[in-house]
Amino acid sequence: MPAQRKGKKVEARRKREFAYRGRTLEELKSMSLEELAKVLTARARRSIRRGFNEETRRFFDRLQSTPPEKVVRTHCRDALILPQHVGRRVAVHTGREFKEIEVRPEMIGHYYGEFALTRKFEKHSGPGVGATRSSKFMPLK
Repeated sequence: MPAQRKGKKVEARRKREFAYRGRTLEELKSMSLEELAKVLTARARRSIRRGFNEETRRFFDRLQSTPPEKVVRTHCRDALILPQHVGRRVAVHTGREFKEIEVRPEMIGHYYGEFALTRKFEKHSGPGVGATRSSKFMPLK
């Protein structure tokens, strides 16, 4: 019996629809840019209020004019992710290469650059022989 209850909980979790601050994706898509700014965070609100630069505007126009299944490449890392971009594939330049991103509803209000990291994490191994005081007197094999 407990396994069945657990299965129902997991199923209920999967059915949950996306909501951004109490609004569904369809409601967010139908909002104007000014109405959307009231819902977004302060940083995104400021970007909208100041207006988008020419490069960002051209990227948004290109994103709307291309079919949804095509990947749109951009160098514009400071472009805001809007509800109209959900479901699109965008390749963002990292400085060396283009990293492809599938835009999901959870990304609304963030910037494209946040999802295309420019630095590679370098994992170091342990210290070498002679690097520490204790390893100074270790016999070499």
